[in-house]
Amino acid sequence: MKSSAENPESPASTQTSIAQAILDASRQLREAGVPDSRREAGSLLSYVIGRDRTFLISHSEDFLSEAVLDHFAAVVQRRAMGEPHQYITGVQEFYGLAFKVTPDVLIPRPETELLVESAIGILQQKKDPSLICDIGTGSGCIAITLLHELPAVRAVAIDISEAAIRITQANAVHHAVSDRLSLLVADCFASLNNSSPGFDLIVSNPPYVSAAAMPGLQREVRDHEPQVALTPGADGLSVIRRLLEDGPYYLKRDGYLLIEIGFDQEGAIRQMISPRSWRLLDIKPDLQGIPRMVVLQKQ
Repeated sequence: MKSSAENPESPASTQTSIAQAILDASRQLREAGVPDSRREAGSLLSYVIGRDRTFLISHSEDFLSEAVLDHFAAVVQRRAMGEPHQYITGVQEFYGLAFKVTPDVLIPRPETELLVESAIGILQQKKDPSLICDIGTGSGCIAITLLHELPAVRAVAIDISEAAIRITQANAVHHAVSDRLSLLVADCFASLNNSSPGFDLIVSNPPYVSAAAMPGLQREVRDHEPQVALTPGADGLSVIRRLLEDGPYYLKRDGYLLIEIGFDQEGAIRQMISPRSWRLLDIKPDLQGIPRMVVLQKQ
């Protein structure tokens, strides 16, 4: 008798194998319009049974228990309804680190790793320990990754959402950097004192989707990720304007500001940069060649 993937020592309570379960789930997800449906189905089953993809392949003929099948059916239905895979599993990898994510925070994306790479390049050139600020920290992926990669750095992470700050705290503890991270619930710089500028670098992946663009987003993003982290409304530039206007007051002399921007915002942002406050060092493209990150230095 074939074993149950849940417990190889116990008899199978159903005659559905791993391979068949993935096939059935893949069909359901494909009909629901989920891309890469077979890969999604396999990943969800890996999550449900707590085994990796290699196990699924090598035990493809093992039977699944009724309890496992019920759990798998529930998560497949959630994915078919458009809920992001990362919110179902509660985890997303970013810069080689695993981050806890919930619907209270944006799902970290590969494009944002460009911010981290650029910030590391800047901070590694500094001889003295640096203090950075992450505006709109969300899951904390930017600040925590920088602290993980640069042991001499300290950070302040700010978000308007108290729920997001709780996720950041959990991720900071998980990655053992909480002793170098201060957390604030605030709207941009509102809770900071600008009388003595103290940051070497400010980094932000702000909400930048315009109100008009929201209906055209993928349903996984539009219907499930927090709108406060996606869009500030109107033209999508209001938070970026605040970063550009207020940032100099919180940066040390020759400090840096790194901002992630939307795919169609380069022209507008170039117009917004005051040469009295900033020196534009670069607007870097992402892997698709889309202008994605603005690098500024305080004049």
